Amino acid sequence: MDCLFCKIIEGSIPSKKVFENDRVLAFHDIQPAAPVHILIIPKKHIPTMNDVTEEDDALMAEIFSVARHIAKEQGIDESGYRLVNNCNAEGGQVVYHLHLHLLGGHQMKSLAG
Repeated sequence: MDCLFCKIIEGSIPSKKVFENDRVLAFHDIQPAAPVHILIIPKKHIPTMNDVTEEDDALMAEIFSVARHIAKEQGIDESGYRLVNNCNAEGGQVVYHLHLHLLGGHQMKSLAG
């Protein structure tokens, strides 16, 4: 498999990890879009959000739990943060391995119209 994130999971590409257990890995984005920019990924290869199945529900809940934990650890839980999942090309997805961007550390622009 030629997946960048799978290679990070297996350790053949280094990353600056902030969290790891047997199902989830979180690491700093190498091109941060905010002072805090951490990617949270399942270790199971799931290409896009559209590929999540009911059997993945517990894993998805765990990813969000990890995001809350990291936000608190990074000191942005009270000031605020954003979780972003890009799905497919028009959604801005570049790496086809499901991931959440945890962004914070500065004032975000509102997405409301």
